[in-house]
Amino acid sequence: MKVIPLALGVVAALPLLLLAAGQLGALQGQAPTDLGLRDGRLKAPSDTPNSVSSQADLWPRHPQQAYARIAPLAAPDGAAAMVRLKALVEASPGATVVDSRPDYLYARFSTRWLKFVDDAEFWFDPAAGVIQVRSASRLGRKDFGVNRARVEGLRAGLAAR
Repeated sequence: MKVIPLALGVVAALPLLLLAAGQLGALQGQAPTDLGLRDGRLKAPSDTPNSVSSQADLWPRHPQQAYARIAPLAAPDGAAAMVRLKALVEASPGATVVDSRPDYLYARFSTRWLKFVDDAEFWFDPAAGVIQVRSASRLGRKDFGVNRARVEGLRAGLAAR
């Protein structure tokens, strides 16, 4: 009968251990080394349902094309939209701008408690007159819609300005 209290103790300790692991950075994942623009494309969507990309249709056989598909961000005033986008990203909780150029922005978003990291990149596509976007979780098979919600929040912020 001593097994039951021990099992309950272990179950009770798991959330605390997970929180401690997150706070110590064990849940951040590896930073990608292949981000950026290549031949007019951002990186392909993740192979698991934890990313969104406005360029998902460029990979017609991709296993997560339908899940990842999201509209690009409107940029009627071109580079000025990138300046506004950067300000919105910088004001976002857990955001860190890693690379900022007139036509490209790369930011990391970290969750508050567990410190999971998502990588987001934005590119002003002058031919299309839009901002192409890709946002992906580093860890986990699912993102529970977090990346999509983030991009839609930024879209709403751009539209409001």
